[in-house]
Amino acid sequence: MFTDISLTNDRPLYLQIRDYIRQMILRGLLSQGQKLPSTRELSDTLEVSRNTIILAYEYLEDEGFVKTIRGKGTFVSAVSIDYKNVWDMDWNSRLTPYANMANRLDIVKHESKWQKGMISFKSIAPDDKLFDVEDFKRAFQNRFSLEGEKLLNYGYAQGYKPLIDYLLHYMENKGVSTQGKSILITNGFTEGFDIVLSALVNPGNYILCENPTHNTAIKIMKLHHQKIIGIDMEEDGINLAKLEKALANNPVSMAFLIPSYHNPTGVIMSPQKRIQVLDIFARYKVPVIEDGFNEELRYSGSHLSPLAALCGSGNSVIYIGSLSKVLFPGLRIGWILGDKELISKLESVKRSRNIHTSFLDQALLYEYLSRGNLEKYLKKARKTYREKYDLAIECAREYIPHKTVLGEGGLHIFIELADHVDARQVLTRSIRRNVIFMPGDIFYTDGKGSNTLRLGFARSTLNEIKKGFKIIGNVVKEMEE
Repeated sequence: MFTDISLTNDRPLYLQIRDYIRQMILRGLLSQGQKLPSTRELSDTLEVSRNTIILAYEYLEDEGFVKTIRGKGTFVSAVSIDYKNVWDMDWNSRLTPYANMANRLDIVKHESKWQKGMISFKSIAPDDKLFDVEDFKRAFQNRFSLEGEKLLNYGYAQGYKPLIDYLLHYMENKGVSTQGKSILITNGFTEGFDIVLSALVNPGNYILCENPTHNTAIKIMKLHHQKIIGIDMEEDGINLAKLEKALANNPVSMAFLIPSYHNPTGVIMSPQKRIQVLDIFARYKVPVIEDGFNEELRYSGSHLSPLAALCGSGNSVIYIGSLSKVLFPGLRIGWILGDKELISKLESVKRSRNIHTSFLDQALLYEYLSRGNLEKYLKKARKTYREKYDLAIECAREYIPHKTVLGEGGLHIFIELADHVDARQVLTRSIRRNVIFMPGDIFYTDGKGSNTLRLGFARSTLNEIKKGFKIIGNVVKEMEE
């Protein structure tokens, strides 16, 4: 006994020894009243310092597993454990319809998975090799030295005020009027969208969106039991005639749109169409949730104002923003910009769920952003992603037989193959050749898109883009023969 401990260098030794002895007690291998080796004896056996053993024993005593009697030694305490009463539940039979639906719609579980050695175009996450780690470290040190212990305590449901103020100014720089508006900090877009729907729609309501659209948004809308009306896309955004017809024939409660670098198509809604879209929704008095997706990654052309800017001082557009597809997705920080009174109500919804988003993460992001690091990072990132984007478009058109290749920036492109080509069969054959991507049908609201695919290129090298696209193209050519 005590000779089979395998100590490693990745964790304090006294904690490893504590855990070992604790497990021995819990498993009944050390019984009540049994004397443990002296600190000197065990330190010699394990070839560690005596102080290490003393610390391990102190932690065990604090937790009630052992008791030290001065002059006599350390003994195992009375630990009552009864493993005889085993009671198993069939949890699958207890799952709610919500849990079953969430599991069914979970593409991480049910879609093909990346394996080591594959060229992956599946993700649209940013390339972490571009992250300014040293700048982030400095931001951590600066902010923690200023507020330290405060950031480790509870915060406010609405968010970290300096970050809120920064984001309000950030939105003003996009042309958005913040008069009568406020911001709620969220755990990324996903929580933001879920909070908005929780507060503003009822089961059985009609919600309108582009078709195809963001798969996570589809999942959340379905979990809220919305009747989803998908409106077909054109090369400059949503089809206006079909939008007007849908609004005229259905009692739509809410709309969800991604006007810039639309996910999955990469299409940018034209300036003229943005105004027309808002005019149509205003006529039918339907509010809009705008996903400010990847607006920072525009590689050419002039600035395009978000819908939230075009509605002026009006409050009919709720803007959900996030830097997750551009910068530090692991922080999971997003925001909702909307009418001040509405944000107050959404704050209560947020508080009822998780009290607040990590104040430490918010403070670190604020410190990083306030030092001008985002602008410096974006200048570098745009150059790198522009090179990858240009190559992706070129290789898609050259190597992959297609009807259309869509994408005007951002981190992905969208390809429509010939009508008779099944993208999932292309995926299956491509995986055999170590290339993986996201089939397009998961982004459609009505079961369409079997001949479409989304290719994310942000984390791929230029050589991988060229090689991977060639492989996909060869598979498609084989299937067309």
